[in-house]
Amino acid sequence: MSGGVSKVQSQHGRWTVSSSDEEDAEPTRRADRPCPLPQPARKDWVSDSDETVVDEGEFEAVSSGHANAVSTTDRPSGPDHSRKCSPSPRASGAGKMMEKCATNPVKTETSDLSRQPSPALKRLRPSSESGWGVSSSEEEPDDKAEVRLVKVEPADQGGPAPRPKKQRLEGTDYRCPSVSSVTTWPSKSERAGDTLDTWDVLEKAKRFSFYLTKVSGIPSKDNCGALHIKDILSPLFGTIKASAQFNYCIDIPWLVKQYPEEFRTKPLLVVHGEQRQSKAELHEDAHPYTNIRLCQAKLEIAYGTHHTKMMLLLYEEGFRVVIHTSNLIRDDWHQKTQGIWLSPLYPRLPEGSSETAGESVTNFKRDLIDYLTSYRSAGLSEWIAHIKQHDLSETRVYLIGSTPGRHQGNEKQKWGHFKLRRILSDCTSPVTNQESWPLIGQFSSIGSLGADETKWLCSEFKESLATLGKSQRCLSSQQVPLHLVYPTVENVRTSLEGYPAGGSLPYAIVTAQKQPWLPSFFCRWSAEGSGRSRAMPHIKTYMRASPDFGELAWFAVTSANLSKAAWGALEKNGLQLMIRSYELGVLFLPTAFGIATGRFSVHRGRLPDCKVSETSFPIPYDLPPQHYSSKDRPWIWNIPYLHAPDTNGNVWAPS
Repeated sequence: MSGGVSKVQSQHGRWTVSSSDEEDAEPTRRADRPCPLPQPARKDWVSDSDETVVDEGEFEAVSSGHANAVSTTDRPSGPDHSRKCSPSPRASGAGKMMEKCATNPVKTETSDLSRQPSPALKRLRPSSESGWGVSSSEEEPDDKAEVRLVKVEPADQGGPAPRPKKQRLEGTDYRCPSVSSVTTWPSKSERAGDTLDTWDVLEKAKRFSFYLTKVSGIPSKDNCGALHIKDILSPLFGTIKASAQFNYCIDIPWLVKQYPEEFRTKPLLVVHGEQRQSKAELHEDAHPYTNIRLCQAKLEIAYGTHHTKMMLLLYEEGFRVVIHTSNLIRDDWHQKTQGIWLSPLYPRLPEGSSETAGESVTNFKRDLIDYLTSYRSAGLSEWIAHIKQHDLSETRVYLIGSTPGRHQGNEKQKWGHFKLRRILSDCTSPVTNQESWPLIGQFSSIGSLGADETKWLCSEFKESLATLGKSQRCLSSQQVPLHLVYPTVENVRTSLEGYPAGGSLPYAIVTAQKQPWLPSFFCRWSAEGSGRSRAMPHIKTYMRASPDFGELAWFAVTSANLSKAAWGALEKNGLQLMIRSYELGVLFLPTAFGIATGRFSVHRGRLPDCKVSETSFPIPYDLPPQHYSSKDRPWIWNIPYLHAPDTNGNVWAPS
């Protein structure tokens, strides 16, 4: 989810929510839809110039056409679930779908009940969970419904009047009493005291450089070994000369404040996928910052998104790549489970080095350059040059990227699940009884996967994930167990954020109704080992485990959700792979880390514990995954949940 920055003003006030992603359904108009469906993205929507230097003249020209703020009654022009998800009045426009799914939690007066159109203005008497029905609806994009989050209070208690709309109040999303909403950067003296802790974090995870983000509201011991965006941008990691931020949902004022003060005027390139009015709004947010340039990713296939989440950091001391799962908004770094891969500090190559110098055993340098080249953007040429000038040979992960297009021939092997298939074929070895080694996928959003499991999930996609070595095409891939970890309604209700956490899990009822077979694969979210069972996942991970879940053949962390748009789908009898979106992740293979057995061991117990084997990989959630019980239902974000209030006393009421 990962979306943009969303604000909503309505009769209940304003609240903000981080978005997640998506997607790829084919739209048809339905008579019962409250308003017209978004139209398919057209190629001519893409600006001829994919890079923009924000200046006064250009901004005036842009704003004269599409820069008006979207009201809560406007419908978005694209298929994305959301992009506007932060306190910023405009921020990234990609989140307008989420804009329809939120309001401020408010107390409700009894006298107001008859005047409110939604039934969710007071707690209803508990009733049996009706679940989600199955209908034969036509193919169409996920619903985008307005959601009112209503504070449950005793009937005799009054409540405040609706909040007036405010301009750019940092951190004023839904209420979180235990955490300050003020964005501050520690002083240099405070930073000095943190030096040991920060480097201790790095040392603990140095082996794999895989981290979780810090979560507010959990015991401090569970944040040992975790990072915040401010840690990543800290001078302790390097003296930043310039940086590039690739993302889906971007709150520029918030992002700037995450940099230490001494780095806030350094050149910053923001790579985004916004179009039309959303693009104009992003330009307006960037306009006050003369050091910021915007680069628009070309999205020429309908329903594609720029979903990649990456940082490129150029230091006086070298260069670093960060690939992660968080949108650039406050909520995504607050109370969600997110993942980060942090590269080594890459040194600069000697002058006159060859084109192939500084390559890793995983071909990471070549693959990263290929990925940036796929944007076809002059604005990225200088970053390609920076990569070429540095030594990336210490990299031990494989890059798994997706880029929009209909890829044929050798190009088909470079992207999406076919890239994963090729690496698993070339760089792993078969295991005994491998059909009993289960596959695990974990994600925050789900696309339309077809009328049954054979259409994509358990055919081409599963075949890619089930590949191990050069053995013949896996005739037993259908026998390989598949576990899909996705939060239940109860997971969301009892989470740290409560129901608003569901705003970043945009699985829509219309999509769920088309694939009633899918929940048979679902497993609950549970992360006691990392202390994050109540921090809803926005991380996306995929892995191959041993039958006893004590070992892993491989592990991947990525921006890619469970969708054809993200991973690609075969067309023309398998001759081409069609991908709609930009995605990026990294694959961990034991052999790349010198583990002779070809297996990671699974660390059982608290993740911050550094007294573990060097072969032990820090899985962010509990294994084995537990399948849904008969009472569990997958979280669906655009249907009401009125039978029980959440952690913060609210119910969820789409209208």
